Amino acid sequence: MRRRILSTLALAFATSVIAFPAQAADIKNIVIVHGAFADGSGWRQASDILERRGFNVTVVQEPLTSLAADIEATNRVLDLQDGPTLLVGHSYGGMVITEAGHHRNVEGLVYVAAFQPDKGENLATLAGSKPPAAMSIKETADGKYLYLDPKSFAADFAADLPQDEVAFIAKSQVFAAKEALTTKAGDPAWRTKKSWAIVASDDRAINPDLERSMARRAGSKVTEIKASHAVFASQAEKVANVIETAAKGAGN
Repeated sequence: MRRRILSTLALAFATSVIAFPAQAADIKNIVIVHGAFADGSGWRQASDILERRGFNVTVVQEPLTSLAADIEATNRVLDLQDGPTLLVGHSYGGMVITEAGHHRNVEGLVYVAAFQPDKGENLATLAGSKPPAAMSIKETADGKYLYLDPKSFAADFAADLPQDEVAFIAKSQVFAAKEALTTKAGDPAWRTKKSWAIVASDDRAINPDLERSMARRAGSKVTEIKASHAVFASQAEKVANVIETAAKGAGN
């Protein structure tokens, strides 16, 4: 009789373990990939908010010389993370995280006013499918790099930031190699990993309708924020809220 009772208890315990698996640990690591014509410093406020909430935040400074080089730069940072990581990309950074998102540490993706390519698409063709309001991108004299006309930077990139702040961003912008914007994307990580998307409804750099359609195709959970393309800076707390929600949901 005693043996029968022990066997029954053992079976019940095994069944409970199968029926109620351990809950996935919360994601504490966040890696952010900035877009073209800017660098990671614009994410300072959002990063500080997330750090105060207990997250470990790292911002990738891509060279913007090629899509492959930017993915490699992101992977080097992901290699340094000590566990599950949420990967965040703004604008062109969405192209980067779509492939870097295959990294073993990445549990989820957040696209912030960003491109979400499918296999074989590039930034140029996506941007041309629904033209943005802005037409202020210029070529350097050698024809190899692109930049945003400083005179139009405020209106087209960051209309909702203080003028002195925008003026400095315009003067310190990072030029992007044309090659980076015309390289075709590989298999997207959003097909196998959870994703979230922020649509900046006043975006003049990427058509908001394009942001919506890409997010819908990827099955991303969408949050709309009334903001310019620089939503990560002008609405830092709202962006941080979405990232925090994604970090809590990606591992479950």
